[in-house]
Amino acid sequence: MASNEEEPRVSPKNTLNHLTSKEWLSESVSVWTQRGLGAAHAEAAIEKLHPAPFSYQDVARLIRMLSKQGGRVLDPFSGVGSTLKACALEGREGIGFELYPHFAELTRVRLATELPQGLETLPQTIYEGDARILASKLEEGSVDLIVTSPPYWGILNKKADHKVKTERVDRGLATNYGDDSRDLGNIKDYDEFIEELGATLAACGQALKHKGYMALIVGDFRHKSRYYMFHADIVNSLERYGYTLQAMNVLYQRHKRVFPYGYPYAYVPNVHHQNIVILRKV
Repeated sequence: MASNEEEPRVSPKNTLNHLTSKEWLSESVSVWTQRGLGAAHAEAAIEKLHPAPFSYQDVARLIRMLSKQGGRVLDPFSGVGSTLKACALEGREGIGFELYPHFAELTRVRLATELPQGLETLPQTIYEGDARILASKLEEGSVDLIVTSPPYWGILNKKADHKVKTERVDRGLATNYGDDSRDLGNIKDYDEFIEELGATLAACGQALKHKGYMALIVGDFRHKSRYYMFHADIVNSLERYGYTLQAMNVLYQRHKRVFPYGYPYAYVPNVHHQNIVILRKV
């Protein structure tokens, strides 16, 4: 017997994505819970080789919300290719910039081994080199969305940190990106780092279409006695380049371990969330 229920429809007025009104409503909630495969999953093996991995499933949600199928997505700090994997699964063309050849190669391996067999995908391209130079090779207005998890300054070099020692050093995993002088994460002064990061993202944004979105997955952090509001600082930097803040969502990382920071002398929180900063080009 035929069902009388109609399939959910995407409004013809929806020029942003392919979500129905119900799906749109669900994704508009400002607190997301991070999704991951779990450390023991076979497809997590490559992802965890990067010192600051982020889940392709979280990226996929942003891609579905902020672009249409067939669109072109740029990740200026591609790492081990979470964005490109998400693009392949979501029917988008992905472009990634990656400074370190070994991470770029892991991206290629990941795309070759982690996608379903027989899946027909749009091109997924990884370019090796400095994002500031590679950005100039893209045609203006040729990208529908920029999504990335940018470098975290030198915070990844804190090998004495409880978390870093337990989860990275003791397991023989990388604790920083590398020692390339072009690596923004190796800039020693925080204010200079923010300035360079903002300029790099703005250079990549030359390829972004008018009113296109830029989504950044970032986390605030503590270094010595200072708490750095990374998400706010990068927003302030990009606003000078003509971007407006559209949203600052919270990505709750409920799976993370708890460490006794500050005990028993001072309150130092376990930061179990990242910020999803969404800006729009005007």
